[in-house]
Amino acid sequence: MRSKKKWGLVITLAMVMLVSTACNSKGASNTDSANPAAGEGSTPASAKTITLGFSQVGAESGWRSANTKSIQDSAKEAGYDLKFSDAQQKQENQIKALRSFIQQKVTVIAFSPVVESGWDTVLKEAKDAGIPVILTDRAVDSPDKSLYKTFIGSDFVEEGRKAGQWLADQYKDTQEDVNIVELQGTTGSAPANDRQEGFMEIIGSNAKLKVIASQTGDFTRAKGKEVMQAFLKAHKKIDVLYAHNDDMALGAIQAIEAAGLKPGVDIKIISVDAVKDGMQAAADGKINFIVECNPLLGPQLMEAVQAVVDGKEIEARIVTDETTFTSDQAKEALPTREY
Repeated sequence: MRSKKKWGLVITLAMVMLVSTACNSKGASNTDSANPAAGEGSTPASAKTITLGFSQVGAESGWRSANTKSIQDSAKEAGYDLKFSDAQQKQENQIKALRSFIQQKVTVIAFSPVVESGWDTVLKEAKDAGIPVILTDRAVDSPDKSLYKTFIGSDFVEEGRKAGQWLADQYKDTQEDVNIVELQGTTGSAPANDRQEGFMEIIGSNAKLKVIASQTGDFTRAKGKEVMQAFLKAHKKIDVLYAHNDDMALGAIQAIEAAGLKPGVDIKIISVDAVKDGMQAAADGKINFIVECNPLLGPQLMEAVQAVVDGKEIEARIVTDETTFTSDQAKEALPTREY
């Protein structure tokens, strides 16, 4: 009997140990599987790869090319996955690109709008999908400011004012009419609308300063040349050309020279951008005054993207710092010009 009790006790103890080991093993397994999950769940948003969908207007000018390179280089430096789309200056292409970014569930969408109007529907789609939007270089005219986080870029109206102020100063004592022709940017675009508005605001105070012709040159050199040729045929006396960007001014210079006139002397030229080709023309005396529009927005954009992802407060309007150049100032600045 004593032997049977002894063996019974041994078997009981063995079973208790097995159950205890099994329970401990199960508990250890639960703890191990929980830790990785906890680690994944605690990864901050800023530590994950940020996917930035960016839709560019196109490649219509030297300014735009410099702007694109700045964004691409800055995204790479920041370690972001950049999905880039070229709209080729067509709004329908840009809307398709934005919808594609939404379907791909990118982290943030940024774009430079081809024109100001017609964005509310697609921007609301992005908002409903929980994807924040940042505007760069150009604004939209939507009354609903909640559709985008911020607008980074130049003050185009102020650029127009600077151009107008230089002209007003040059002709403040004139007793004769000053005939001005204007090469506008893409019709309906923010820079075209605003640069004209600011310019007219300033020169309007002098009745002698008269815009006798105004037409779009689509921000391109070829179109600028074509329209300037038409201006020269239609008007015997042109004193000043105001071009909304350097590329159109450079095209107009070709037309002026082909007509046997001297740009910068026979026809004063005011331009906006200050890209290298424009600065060279200014240094050569062919452009009299350039208002800078800085295309190197990449670093500011990436900072804004990171702030939005991190849930930080961000200014609704971020204005870039810019200056102006006379011919002499352009000559001095040209050797160190980055774009």
